[in-house]
Amino acid sequence: MANHKSSLKRIRQTKVKTLHNKYYAKTMRNAVRKLRATTDKEEAVKMYPAVQKMLDKLAKTNIIHKNKAANIKSSLALHINKLG
Repeated sequence: MANHKSSLKRIRQTKVKTLHNKYYAKTMRNAVRKLRATTDKEEAVKMYPAVQKMLDKLAKTNIIHKNKAANIKSSLALHINKLG
């Protein structure tokens, strides 16, 4: 266990930030999963901008890596284009 006041505070802050980041990462994964499960092209095209915005925000705040966000956006665009 930590001895310094500052390290105890750092532990508390880290717990809060970890919970915050996990929540938004999980929300993003669920949105991506929902979009990938969609078979209707119109609905997928409507959902895509919201998911794209979410990915960009998470990449900007370093919750996910910017390249991961780009890869997910690219694969989702391919998925939407394949829908008939």
